[in-house]
Parts: sequence; C-alpha cells; structure tokens
Amino acid sequence: MFTIFPGFNLVEAYHDWKKKHKATKNKSVARAIKLVFCFAVLVTLWCLPLGAFGIDGLTVIEKRVIAIFLFATVMWVLEAVPAWTTSMLAVGLLLFATSDSSLWFFRDAASPETYGTPVKYTSILHSFADPIIMLFIGGFILAIAATKCGLDVVLARVMLKPFGTKSKFVLLGFILVTGIFSMFLSNTATAAMMLTFLTPVLKALPADGKGKIALALSIPIAANVGGMATPIGTPPNAIVLKYLNDPNGLDLNIGFGEWMSFMMPYTILIIFIAWFILLKMFPFKQKNIELKIEGETKKDWRSKVVYITFAVTVLLWITDKYTGVNSNVVAMLPLAVFPITGIITKRDLEEINWSVLWMVAGGFALGVALQETGLASTIIDTIPFDTWPPAVMIVGSGLLCYAMANFISHTATAALLVPILAIVGMSMKDVLMPLGGVSTLLIGVAIGSSLAMILPISTPPNALAHATGMIEQKDMVKTGIIMGVIGLAIGYTMLIFLGSNGLI
Repeated sequence: MFTIFPGFNLVEAYHDWKKKHKATKNKSVARAIKLVFCFAVLVTLWCLPLGAFGIDGLTVIEKRVIAIFLFATVMWVLEAVPAWTTSMLAVGLLLFATSDSSLWFFRDAASPETYGTPVKYTSILHSFADPIIMLFIGGFILAIAATKCGLDVVLARVMLKPFGTKSKFVLLGFILVTGIFSMFLSNTATAAMMLTFLTPVLKALPADGKGKIALALSIPIAANVGGMATPIGTPPNAIVLKYLNDPNGLDLNIGFGEWMSFMMPYTILIIFIAWFILLKMFPFKQKNIELKIEGETKKDWRSKVVYITFAVTVLLWITDKYTGVNSNVVAMLPLAVFPITGIITKRDLEEINWSVLWMVAGGFALGVALQETGLASTIIDTIPFDTWPPAVMIVGSGLLCYAMANFISHTATAALLVPILAIVGMSMKDVLMPLGGVSTLLIGVAIGSSLAMILPISTPPNALAHATGMIEQKDMVKTGIIMGVIGLAIGYTMLIFLGSNGLI
C-alpha cells in the first residue's frame, strides 16, 4: 500500500483497529495452535515413507515438494502468519531441502533413482526477477509517480464531472472511475483514494436513506472487478498470464493488449450490472448529489513528464502485439524515465508493495519445483485427469477458487491453484477444447478470485468500505453472492465462446 496515496489514513485507521481488535481477543494462543498444526503437517508428510503416498515412482525430492506445497496451503488457508511470510518460508524450504544447493544432510539418499531430480537453485531465485514481477514493479512505479504529481486527482475530477449531479449517475460515475483506476493501480490504493473522495458525499446524504449503502459498496465492488481488465490490475491475473505464456509450457503468447481486448468489455459489462443491482437493492432517497473533489495538482515540467510517460506506457501496453515490444519490457519505461528525472527517488521505492511481489514470487517458486522435480508429470501419470468431464474441471476449478478466495488472499488462492491447473490442463488439452481449452481453465481462476467479495475479510477494498460504518455485513454478503453468480456465469460463457473459436 502506498502511503502517499489519498485516503491512506483510512488504511492506517483500519489496520490500527485490527491490531487493537486482535489484542483484545488475545489471539496469540490461537495463532500458536495454528502454527503448531501447520508444522505438524509438514513434519508428518516429510517423514512418511514414499509408499504411503500411493504414487508409483515417487522420489524423495518429490515427497519433500508435496510436503512443502501442502504446508504452504494449510498456512495460507489458516492465515497463521501473513501470506507473504508463508511464501518466503516455502522458498527457503525449497532452496535448503530440494535444490541442487541444498544442505548436505538433505542430499543423502540410497540411490539417485530414489532421491530424484533436485530443483536448480537458480530457477527458484529467478522467481523473484520473473518478467511478470518486473511488470508489476513498473505498474507500481507508474502509480506512485501519478500520485506524486496529482494525476489521479485530476483524472478523478475530470472523469466524474460528466456524470452530473443526479444520484444514480453519480453512483455510476464512482463505479466506472474506481473500476478504471483499479485497472492500473493497486485495488487497495484505489479504494482508499475513492473512499476519501466519497466521504463528504456520504455525510451529506440522509441518515435513513439506502443510497449511501450503494455508494459505499460501489467502491469495493468496482475496485475488485476493475482489476480483471488488465494483467497488472490484480496479482492473480499476472500469475495466470505467466503460465499461459510460459515458453516451456502452454506458450499461448497472450499480450497485454490481447488480454484487455476480451477482459475489458467483460469488466465494463459487470460494472454496469453492479450499478443496476445497487440501484435496485439500495435506492436513493436524495435525487441530487453535489460533488467536491479536493486535492493538489502540480503543473511543473516533471508532472508533464509523468503525464506523457503514463500515456505512452499504457499505449505501448495496449498495442504490444503490433509494436512487437513485450509488455514486460514496456514496464521498464517508467523505471528508466522517472529516476533520471528525479520524479522517483529512493524514498519512493519504499512505497512499492513488496509483500505482494514476494507473495507472487513464492507461488512461482512452488510452480518451478513442481515442474523441475518431475512431480508434475508424476501426478499426471498417476491421476487420469483426461478421463474427467471437462465441465467438472473448468467450472469446478472456478467455483473452488471463488470459495477459497472469499476467505484467504486472492493471490494465495491463485498461487496454489494455477500451477496445478496448468499442469493438468496440459495433460487434457484435447478434452478441454470443446469448452475453450486451457485458457478457459486458467483465466476462469483469475475471474473467480476477483469476484470473491462476500465478506469484509475477502479483500482489502471490502475491509476499507466496511470500516466506514455505512455497510452491514449482510449487505455485503447479498451483493457479493449476486455479483459472484452473475460474474462467473457471464465469464465462463465468454471464455468458452472465445476459446472454442480459437480467439484466445
């Protein structure tokens, strides 16, 4: 989360409340129990004999990867520690116990056949500098620079102005602007910023009116949904794109612009559906709303550099298929321009959301271990996935992702499911083709994770909106379930149509 973003005080206030709430409930004992349970799972799986797993040809290294993977799964689900710390622990275990540079006592085995193929330590470490990580860093830097020069405030003011003062159109304005911002900025930062602009509006509305609930809910819904439109909008998108474009795997070569070509229309449709649902569920009592967006804007030469660089970067991202410049390379443009012009300083680097990047890198490392140890092919040989009905695989994985992501980190959910589904998808490509192929399988996970927003704990934007005191949990649950059902139904219809016709 960027401390320079408008509305950061809302995030700080929420986290302060969360800490006090945890302290009053004395969660230290519960946390210790969770940690003991998680490590017990790790040790038990680690020490089991190879034959106990029921997998023919399983090696010692593969068994350790299974233990680490399931350990990370339980840690993420129980949230014994923050999600990114689990990722770092998993990376450490992989390096010291399964890599070709592991500790000496972990290398001792009866025979090379039983021991298995270790993971290259360089492959694990490369996860931290994966091109997708660079794409995210470029997006973060672009967002920080835009905030420093007031570009976000200017855009919000300009974009909301055409919606006038009628309550229903002001609501539409907030939904659309929040959705557009979250396509390129952090969902959390976008929600915090837009809630800041919305606060005086909420105070001015009648206390007994339902319209303020619609406005307060519009921010998290739009922030969650808007992130689906671009590869940098939310981490699950980037995780999915990595596996879709892996040269040693699916190698579908889906670019930034191509992703937007089908996800942008889908996102806009879902946003308009959300507007309609909110108007019906929470009608306005006051028919007109006056908007006043406060914020400083700068007009010096550095601000002009930010405006131009922002526009050129987004344009190059959208047209990457035509220019031939990979979207990951395009992300380096702001990294090259902003430091040399003094727009980004070493202090600003502290504003990058490193915990998200480390969380994503940890998921990539687990995927690398599955591939390089041979565990992926071993699982495929053991379980006849190609005999499963394709609808069970595709729809079932989306529903599973949606269910998990409502209770644990969206990024953690994608990090767990996507590597496995990518492997499974490769083994049953032909079976999945009538329903859109592997792209439907994986992109469905990204959609399922972004639509998971039924509880305040489901996403940071939900938590921030709930902290305003304008929303009851039952309102969030109702709208979240409706949006999830409609979003998944439309999303899979789109993916199956595009995938079965060879359009993605």
